[in-house]
Amino acid sequence: MTVPVRSLQFADAREAADLAAFLGRLLHYDRAAAVRLQAGGGALAVFGRPPSFEVLAIRTARLADTHDFDTTVSAGELLESLDTGESAEGGAGSGSLPAPVTGPPWAGVLPPRGGWEERPGLPGPLALRTALTEAVAEFRARDEALPEDRRTRAERDQIGRDIWSRTVGDTELPLRAVHAAQSLGFLRPAPDFPVALLGAGSWLRLRTPFGSIALRGAGGGLGNLAVTVGTA
Repeated sequence: MTVPVRSLQFADAREAADLAAFLGRLLHYDRAAAVRLQAGGGALAVFGRPPSFEVLAIRTARLADTHDFDTTVSAGELLESLDTGESAEGGAGSGSLPAPVTGPPWAGVLPPRGGWEERPGLPGPLALRTALTEAVAEFRARDEALPEDRRTRAERDQIGRDIWSRTVGDTELPLRAVHAAQSLGFLRPAPDFPVALLGAGSWLRLRTPFGSIALRGAGGGLGNLAVTVGTA
């Protein structure tokens, strides 16, 4: 689609820098990653799908101007366009929109706009990080225990599916969603770090102050294909 806006001015340099860090992490998992961008109400929502985790990652940034657009672009080109303003005192951070690209299938199926309700049973951030540490240690131990004739990609993938499909606490959230949150910089070792699990229809969303991880439950329908911009 045609998007008239070609330049972006962020509310401050930190917004641009945090977005750049997020894009860099996405590109670590997929050098050809695309991101869907939705802007409205002075905020920009960026959606990506790191293939290793099979989830949607959502990062928001505050804009200095009010724009209204919806487009899918190359994550790499967007990252290259960002100027965090860190080298210039008082710089606010800016960027430009790359040309639209044909979006991957996931870009047409975003979390619902509303109807989110908090779900109980999610452990605190310290317990989540402990569970991740134990899961990584278990994966390494089981991988090292494989006999030589079974040390294949298929065997390792099966171990990974077994571990990362386990649910967290008293919830339906798979551990891979927490793993994705930590790998993308959303789950940080800070005191009083707020995390919440939200649900809407067949969707679940792990929300932190730095971004969200969303995914649909097994057998879930497509639901509403829009999302509220500015809600990480």
